[in-house]
Amino acid sequence: MTVPTFTSREFNREPDRIKRAAADGPVIITERGRPIMAVLPYDAYERLKASPGNILDALDMEGVGDIDIDFTRPATFPRPATFD
Repeated sequence: MTVPTFTSREFNREPDRIKRAAADGPVIITERGRPIMAVLPYDAYERLKASPGNILDALDMEGVGDIDIDFTRPATFPRPATFD
């Protein structure tokens, strides 16, 4: 997905165009070719500033049980020293 990008000049001259583009997702505003800000819908902003919750909430997310994790220890992983 390509994020719409506008120059700061376009941002100043055509704010309605930027607002319409931001209704579908984030919009990047550039100045001299470098990103300086992002414009996004208010509900996306609310989600960003929301509390991250806790680990139990994260583990309860849909599809988390489908994640495959390999817990085998690599042969090159250091072992604790043994002293006799």
